[in-house]
Amino acid sequence: METVVFLCVENSCRSQIAEAFANKYGENKVIALSAGSKPSGKINENAIHLMKEFDCDLTGQKSKGISDLPKIEVHSIVSMGCGDKCPSIKTKRRIEWNIADPKKMKLDEFRDVIKEIKIEVLNLLASI
Repeated sequence: METVVFLCVENSCRSQIAEAFANKYGENKVIALSAGSKPSGKINENAIHLMKEFDCDLTGQKSKGISDLPKIEVHSIVSMGCGDKCPSIKTKRRIEWNIADPKKMKLDEFRDVIKEIKIEVLNLLASI
């Protein structure tokens, strides 16, 4: 199994959504984690609400910092388009997704970002 870490600044929206999709669709293929360089300490309420439409429950997830990640081999790091490169994490592959931050978007726009993340995650899983 490969370990994939999704990074974003606050670890409250995009990276959490990507982690949930990767764990859901990559079962027995990947271990998905997420973290942020400046974690907000909470998951975005709209992300929690809208991810239920995709059969994903974010209520048990926590906003985490990079230092909270377990000390395990990381195969891929995916930055969500916020510029977090995290050179302190050793990895075999670095990927940059240019995904807009949905935290201040209307629900329909937020939902579109979730769909975009789902597609990116599915493509990533197909490449592993």
